[in-house]
Amino acid sequence: MTQGRRLLLATDNRAKAREYRMLLKGIPYRLVTPAQLGVKVSVAEGGSTLEENAISKAMAYARASGVLALADDSGLEVDALGGEPGVRSARYAGPEASDRELVRHLLDKLKGVPWERRQARFRCVIALAWPEGRVKLFKGECPGMIAFEPKGRFGFGYDPIFYLPELGKTMAELEPGRKNEISHRGRAARAARPFLETMDKSA
Repeated sequence: MTQGRRLLLATDNRAKAREYRMLLKGIPYRLVTPAQLGVKVSVAEGGSTLEENAISKAMAYARASGVLALADDSGLEVDALGGEPGVRSARYAGPEASDRELVRHLLDKLKGVPWERRQARFRCVIALAWPEGRVKLFKGECPGMIAFEPKGRFGFGYDPIFYLPELGKTMAELEPGRKNEISHRGRAARAARPFLETMDKSA
């Protein structure tokens, strides 16, 4: 691996950065964070789609750092809520809401909704952005159900109530390695990995 080839993980979320370090382990880049580069960027997630938000974040970090940047936007879509919270997933209970408050707000919204109508999916869009303006997108999706109560100690966000019927567990009950095998972010990262592994240095 060439030390000069860096990939900026464009997030201040330590849990998310940790996941990406696991998911992208072994690619021919040195993974760095905004803090390591001394980069501070504030990006308003005002897009109407996950794609728009991922692109705006990746572009802002790439331009500020001069380094290839990877950003994502993820959303939870609940059928019984018409696809909410969707692009507003991180702000569903307010801009400063904690993970616990997000989970409780969603459960309150689903009060009285029976199990057979609690289908949902996590979606993730990864954007790779170059300082000169080039962008490439990769996507991943994970279907599941919304549990009635949170369960599990791993993960973050809505993981404690995102139930995976085929495993009989919530996302938060899965060890990080197992989660990465099936999660929306894991699937999007696996779509991006071959591109990052084979991309020419001048790309």
